[in-house]
Amino acid sequence: VMKSRRVQMLLILAVLFFLLIHFQFLPCSNNAPREEKPSPVHILILSSWRSGSSFTGQIFSQHPSVFYLMEPAWHVWVKMYQNSADVLHMAVRDLVRSVFLCDMSVFDAYMSSQKKKSDLFQWETSRALCSPPACDSFSRGDIITAGSCRTICGKYPFSKVEEACKTYSHVAIKEVRFFDLKVLYPLLTDPSLNLKIIHLVRDPRAVFRSRENTMANLKRDSNIVVGSQRTKGEMGPYNTMQVICRSHVEIYKAGSQAIPSFLKDRYVLVRYEDIVRDPLARAAQMYRFAQLDFTQELQKWVHNITHGKGQGAQAFDIGSRDALRVSQAWRKTLPFQKIEKVQNVCKDAMDLLGYRLVQSEEEQKNMSLNLLFAQNSS
Repeated sequence: VMKSRRVQMLLILAVLFFLLIHFQFLPCSNNAPREEKPSPVHILILSSWRSGSSFTGQIFSQHPSVFYLMEPAWHVWVKMYQNSADVLHMAVRDLVRSVFLCDMSVFDAYMSSQKKKSDLFQWETSRALCSPPACDSFSRGDIITAGSCRTICGKYPFSKVEEACKTYSHVAIKEVRFFDLKVLYPLLTDPSLNLKIIHLVRDPRAVFRSRENTMANLKRDSNIVVGSQRTKGEMGPYNTMQVICRSHVEIYKAGSQAIPSFLKDRYVLVRYEDIVRDPLARAAQMYRFAQLDFTQELQKWVHNITHGKGQGAQAFDIGSRDALRVSQAWRKTLPFQKIEKVQNVCKDAMDLLGYRLVQSEEEQKNMSLNLLFAQNSS
């Protein structure tokens, strides 16, 4: 009897030992070879209207690792146009966060229930929405023009936007509807985001001249920025420029000081004029900041798009042009009286960002291109 009990005990111990091995060690061996997917990088191109942001956005959009959307907050401002920019900041921030996380249900509040991919503002400027899985007519690595995409890829359902977004290592958004960097602090401290901010600025005189050419397109936005009363009359355009310039100053001061510490290595200022003077070097700099490779195909595209013969006259036109010459067209087309007014309302921004003031009509005619920039600017 004692011998039988001893055998039973040994059998029980053997079974317990086997179960211990099975439940404690087997799951570890199954999970060991699994490789974690790296966290996406989130890039916000922060700028203002007519500052070269559509072109800069394309530098990211054409990269095969990037899912890009151009100004998704347009939908917020169209739906809630009776509010001020400050009031809309929170709604815009929430929408941007959702897009970064590839949660496109956020657009339900701003679109009809029958929404299609083509209902998304400027969707055709996103190469990611013109290639698989959002559209099967192009290859994922193709350089794709907006015109070609618009013709072929508009019929796909809106669900393809979210599906496509989830397949990319980088999500980039170009936005012109933030006027205060502090509004973005919750995104910079959000553990689910890896946010990097590219603050794109342009000479206010060039911005003013470009805004004059697209005044009708910008009317609703200007009303939201400064209020409909302050957009009227001769000083209306200058009132808008004053608010825009002031916002650039505040954003730059907050970003460049890197205080609080979560801004360190997360913010970079880029001047549009520097991009068009040396497109390959500046594109490479932005790609390094965003942890992206600068492929030979993209280098060729950046060179060709900035060394064409186009004039860049249309809003959102990102076709090939002589980018350097176009960026300085204001010097010949903007009367000195208007230059003076812009300089008066934007003096702080011009001083801080390294744009040299024009003191007279004669100086406007004779000024060398290089002298437009402060000698110590980067």
